[in-house]
Amino acid sequence: MLRTVFAALTALMLASAVQAQPLEGRLKRIAETKTIAIAHRTDAMPFSFTENGQVTGFTVDLCKRVVTSIERQINVPGLQIKWVPVTSQNRFDVVASGQADLECGASTVTLSRLRQVDFSSFIFIETTSLLVKSASGLQSFADVAGKKIAVVAGTTNERAVQAQLKRRQINATVLPMKTREQAFDALESGAADAFASDRLLLLGSFVKAKDPKAMAILGDELSMEPYGIALPRGDAALRLAVNTGLSQVFGSGEIGDLFKTWFGQLGRPSVVLEVNSLLGTIPD
Repeated sequence: MLRTVFAALTALMLASAVQAQPLEGRLKRIAETKTIAIAHRTDAMPFSFTENGQVTGFTVDLCKRVVTSIERQINVPGLQIKWVPVTSQNRFDVVASGQADLECGASTVTLSRLRQVDFSSFIFIETTSLLVKSASGLQSFADVAGKKIAVVAGTTNERAVQAQLKRRQINATVLPMKTREQAFDALESGAADAFASDRLLLLGSFVKAKDPKAMAILGDELSMEPYGIALPRGDAALRLAVNTGLSQVFGSGEIGDLFKTWFGQLGRPSVVLEVNSLLGTIPD
């Protein structure tokens, strides 16, 4: 009960902080057009993907709740969402160029990316893992010596694999692919021996596998991947509005409902995720 009251008061104070300032930047444009443009991935199941022509996923649902909060903050009910499909290669360019106001996908916050865009507070913590064929005999990352590892080019997963190969002095070939589909197809066809990506994204790939039972995810965690909502660089007002919305979702306990919806079958959230949920409520 006390947590609920505290969360409500915190949300009220955060919203008031936004309302007290005159609208500027993209918030002003959002209010004037009554439209907010959200970039989304089509291939990042279960975070952001399309199903039967509809944009859906954990991050998508989270961003919809943030939009509802922004409506209250700027006193413009009924904002229309313009969905802008993006790829792992152009997602940040689309936000930086003004084609989208935020990107709701599966994007890791990194220092290099912060030179191009800003990010919200952390919304999820992931790890880089390897998907292999069960019959391959690969049991751990140490077994990839002499093997081929498919990755999506330009991702943090590619950098994580290269760094681990160098650190452990393992000689393996990294195969950069343009899309997740190409990387997964390389694994299924035998052109690659493993596919490196975020762990839950690899689980999402099982849905498209010809034989899901023939696939396995290795236990190695090659990197930590803190996710955030990508935002235009230097727009403090929009970043505050988004973080206010996120704080309300995390503080009210709604984040638990979203986790159960999208990841409930995986069991209890990890300690890292539970801590991130607690830290997601930003004090005023």
